[in-house]
Amino acid sequence: MQTILAIETSTELASAALLRDGQVITRESAGVQTHSLAILPMVQSLLAEAGISLAQCDALAFGVGPGSFTGVRTACGIVQGLAFGADLPVLPVVTLAAMAQACRDLNGAGEVLAILDARMGEVYWAQYRFTDNLWQVIVEPTLSAPEQVSPLATENGVVQACGNGLAAYAEAFATAPFAAGGLPAVMPNARQIAQLGSAALAQGQGLSAVEAQPLYLRNKVALTTAERAAKVNP
Repeated sequence: MQTILAIETSTELASAALLRDGQVITRESAGVQTHSLAILPMVQSLLAEAGISLAQCDALAFGVGPGSFTGVRTACGIVQGLAFGADLPVLPVVTLAAMAQACRDLNGAGEVLAILDARMGEVYWAQYRFTDNLWQVIVEPTLSAPEQVSPLATENGVVQACGNGLAAYAEAFATAPFAAGGLPAVMPNARQIAQLGSAALAQGQGLSAVEAQPLYLRNKVALTTAERAAKVNP
């Protein structure tokens, strides 16, 4: 059985998880300002509870993005440091895919539209389909205005939407068919990062620490003063 240590810091919730012998134990800490300080103690706590050392893990998984610039850099940097020190492979997991897995864990969903608040009037989103025990990417991770979120048709016409983007831009999604029954509380979590990391490792997708890089869909961290004013007074 695989032993996977996973961390996720792309949103305001930092989490760490240890998948071992088919069981997952987790730690969580809210508050984006504390991610860099909180994640290593959580990792140490997980390893201590399991009674193993970092070197006894088979791989390290992390939420590669999209998400907070600072958050995805934090996860990547910490995983790189741990991987170098323990000589372990790294498994980057897309945060939106982790949200899809969270939906499946919650209600068995096989068609998922993950929508994450990207701030600045935009969302990160992607569409996934679960088939043959694997997730297929139907729409690649995308950055757009909420009004431009357009999932592809599914065989049964049903797609489970999830993510805080639904709540952040509730007005924009008010008439969207997929918004009905949406799950805005579903967010990236290390539990699902560990699960998807395990599947990736089984497929030989582990990378060296130096190859692990954040997934950015946006080149700007914030709007300029003029751009903010333009949004208020179009």
